[in-house]
Formats: sequence, structure tokens, C-alpha cells
Amino acid sequence: MSGRALAEKIARRLRAEGPLSLAAFMGMALHDPENGYYARRDPIGRAGDFITAPEISQIFGELIGLCAADWWQRSGRPDSVILAELGAGRGALMADFLRAAGTMPEFRRALRLQMVEASPVLRVQQQRRLAEAEPRFVTSFDALPPGPLLLVANEFLDALPIRQLVRGGAEWMERLVALAPDSRFVFTQGAESRALSMLVPPSLRMLSPGSVVEICPAAAALAASLGERLARSPGLALFTDYGYFPSAPGPTLAALRDHRPVDLIEEPGSADLSAHVDFATFAAAAEARGAVAHGPVPQGRFLSALGAEARLAALSARARPEQRAALEAGLRRLIDPAEMGTLFKVLALTSPGLPAPAGLEQNSPPAVSMNPA
Repeated sequence: MSGRALAEKIARRLRAEGPLSLAAFMGMALHDPENGYYARRDPIGRAGDFITAPEISQIFGELIGLCAADWWQRSGRPDSVILAELGAGRGALMADFLRAAGTMPEFRRALRLQMVEASPVLRVQQQRRLAEAEPRFVTSFDALPPGPLLLVANEFLDALPIRQLVRGGAEWMERLVALAPDSRFVFTQGAESRALSMLVPPSLRMLSPGSVVEICPAAAALAASLGERLARSPGLALFTDYGYFPSAPGPTLAALRDHRPVDLIEEPGSADLSAHVDFATFAAAAEARGAVAHGPVPQGRFLSALGAEARLAALSARARPEQRAALEAGLRRLIDPAEMGTLFKVLALTSPGLPAPAGLEQNSPPAVSMNPA
């Protein structure tokens, strides 16, 4: 019933306003407060629609926690730090992060946990899992309190609504969602426009007719806000996601249900919608407002530089054979170039004058480590 209700709500808007951008359609499909995808379900895990790195291996969140602790030590050791996560899913990454942070008590005591989460379903799970850390919840980055910042985000940017622009004969036009006479959702294209052409990254503007470029206004706005904050207050933001660098053409928007691709617009609210991240454009938007970008680097290289194999060895030494096999398979999935090791990338943004985090330095960084736990 809820899926039909959302489809009818979108249809009413289309009748009133005409064709919608993909960003507007995605915004309703994912975040409608009553019937949107994230309002009604826990989408993560084998029983959901997709699985993320923290659910695959505890090593992922632990190494990010150690990376942040190492950076905190090298950046003045502020005695009170806002630790924020954007779109934390079930809280697995943050739970592993905090466990690793516990090996450095001064760092752990400095952290003040803030979760940026719009989904009421996932917020309940995060509260339950992270209760000991006394998380506070906000619905947007701009609602975070002031002060030194450590921000992490895994597979957050890919879920932000995107627009698709198509190269016409002279200028670019936009791919839109319209309502067919039989009330089905269909794709259409708007008129060519010089204004749309200016939204395309300069390196891609002269592509051949029919070429598609995706842009993400929400990511650009987040990057600008983050850049402004890092320019005036010390901090580090670490983004892990799948995407490309440098900017590249091609449609990447996909819908997943039960871990399988489905139609993008047929049943809004019933499937996850996500697109590859344009790391170059995101980093440039943050740097334009004062942040310094480091990377991106492939996820596999980043985790290996932080000592992923050593952590696997420590965990495996005390594991039963079946546990050891699962640990090895999980880490392999994260770092193997044929799986998540290359497509997934890590980008850091820092305040000017502060160091790059380990794993993203130009020279080979020292591995960070934690005691077996």
C-alpha cells in the first residue's frame, strides 16, 4: 500500500508541475517522510538490498578509527572533538571505530558523538548499538555543533540525488521523469539550454551528442558547507565511496532490490537508488571554500597502508577455522582490485595547515595498529 501511495504522490506532483528532474524524483523516492525508501526499512545486509564495508569486516571501521586517532595526535590533540558520521546505517562502522579509539584513552575521552541520520528506522538501530557512547542525532551536516571536527562517511555521497544531463546538438539538456497517459512513469528530455551546459564539468562539455553526464547538487552543497567549516575551524572529513576520478561521462544511476538491479522508476520507494561519486568535482567544491583535499586513493591501497593484513593476522590468531576463513574473505572483498579495492575510493578533506591522514599522504605512510581485542 505504501509503495502505491508514494507513486500516487509523485504522480500528483507530475500532473501539477510537469516533468521532474531525476534529483527531485530520487528525493521523493528515497526520503519521502511517510513512504520513502529510507523512512520505512532497514535496507542493509543479506536480508536487505545491499551490504556495506562495515558489515563485511570489522577491520574497516577499526582502521578508520585508528587513522582518525593518529591524525588527532598529529594535529594538536584538541581536548574536545565533534565526531560525526553521515548516514551511519546500523552503526557498525562507528561501533568498530570507537572500539579502536578505546586503545588511545585520551583520544576516546575527547570525542563527542553526533550522528547525522534522516532515517527514523536506522536512527533507532544506531541508538541501540551506540548507547554507551551517548550519541546525539541531527538531520543535516549544518546542524552539527561548532568545534574541532572528525567526520566520517561511508557510502553516503552515492545516495544523494543526482541529475542527468544529455548532450544535444548545440547545448546540453536534462533527462526528466514524466507521466505517460496510462499513468506510468517514463523518461523524457527537456530543451537544450546554455545554462545546463554550464553545469557540466568543463573537461566534459564538448562530448559528442547523446553523451550523458551526472551531476549532484546536494554533494556540491555539502562540499561547500564542509569547506567553509574546515576553513574556519580545525577538522578532518574522511569519505569512502564508489566512484571515479577524474570526472567522467556515462550514466551510473542504478536501482537495487534484494541485491539485484531493477527498473529505476517503476516502483519508487521500493529499491535503493545510487550513483557513482564524482570525486574530482566534490573535492574541487570543498577546496573552493577553503578546505584542502587529499586523494582520492583506492580503498584497497588505503586499508593496506593502515595495516589491514596485520590486523587480520591478529584477529585470525585467536579465531576458529571457520571464523578465520570469514575474516580472510571479508578483508579480501574490501581490498581486492577485482571486488571493492579499486572501484571504492577514499578522499580526505582537512583544514589548511593540518596534515594529511595516514593512508592519504603523498609518501608511504606508517601503518597504524591496535592491540589485539
